[in-house]
Amino acid sequence: MARILIAEDEDALRRFVSRALQMDGHEVVEVADGAEGLHCLRDGERYDLLLSDIRMPELDGIALAHTAAIEFPATKILLMTGFAEQRERADNLARIVVDVVPKPFSLPDIRYAVAEALSH
Repeated sequence: MARILIAEDEDALRRFVSRALQMDGHEVVEVADGAEGLHCLRDGERYDLLLSDIRMPELDGIALAHTAAIEFPATKILLMTGFAEQRERADNLARIVVDVVPKPFSLPDIRYAVAEALSH
């Protein structure tokens, strides 16, 4: 299965998504913000997918996506957001982001979105 990095500042949501993806057999690494996510990416481990919230402290998901796309072009990127204006900000990322998943989402929604992103 895939190695997935989840960058999400909301602890409960991050754990929920992580458990769901682990149940699907994925190896998951969790971080609480974009800066920590970038550090993990640069740490030398390879990730198949970066699943990131857009709105986070330190380094937001859009900045993280831009940097990840340049430095780690083989890593697929899937963003999440609960804010309509943040989703609109992500529209210009269409060439580097597989999709933007709106929050709130159900367990089947996020599992499907991740499966689609990995097969993209």
